[in-house]
Amino acid sequence: MSIQQLEFIERTTGENPTHSIIWLHGLGADGHDFEAIVPELSLPASASYRFLFPHAPFQRITVNKGQVMRGWYDIRSTDIDRQEDFEGINDSTIALMSLIEDEIKRGIPAENIVIAGFSQGGAIALNTGLRYHTKLAGIMALSTYLPSHEAYPENAHDENKNIPIFMAHGKVDEVIAFEIGEKSRAKLESMGYPVEWHEYNIGHGVGPDELDAISVWLQKVFK
Repeated sequence: MSIQQLEFIERTTGENPTHSIIWLHGLGADGHDFEAIVPELSLPASASYRFLFPHAPFQRITVNKGQVMRGWYDIRSTDIDRQEDFEGINDSTIALMSLIEDEIKRGIPAENIVIAGFSQGGAIALNTGLRYHTKLAGIMALSTYLPSHEAYPENAHDENKNIPIFMAHGKVDEVIAFEIGEKSRAKLESMGYPVEWHEYNIGHGVGPDELDAISVWLQKVFK
């Protein structure tokens, strides 16, 4: 898979945005998946926020019998953190870095950019944020895990060694097991990253209490 430029949906909370949140969807969804959460986050009107919701490219997904759907990388095993599609993960990481660069060119400082993602999208957000060469505001990783975890800390960039990370996971997640999320949290904390961890009695999804916590965290990192 080769990704050159991602198409996306753009939503703003006001004129002349000063902050950006780039939010990646999960496997089989698209950029519309989290579009409706923008007003639900109730971010303060004292700043203007630009949300970008990129669409992953279409590709065959091995565990889904080769069915073609939107995905950030292939899933080759039901043990999601094994037999990883390193090439696909790297391609999507490069594509997200390109979106970050475009936001900077549009006038948003890197330290005012949060990269976020759910499930597969969260894996790409983590992989990108840890490797990015300029300090970002934070990483939001929902119902997900750190891919290519054996490549860390070697592949982490010093510019984001203290980046705030918000992680949330459902205790009864039927897609990415809660234990996999906890394993990634422990790995990140062992490397010294400040991880704010939230767990909820839900499955593979995002609940209202989680949205409230996300809003509080965004306002904190954008302070």
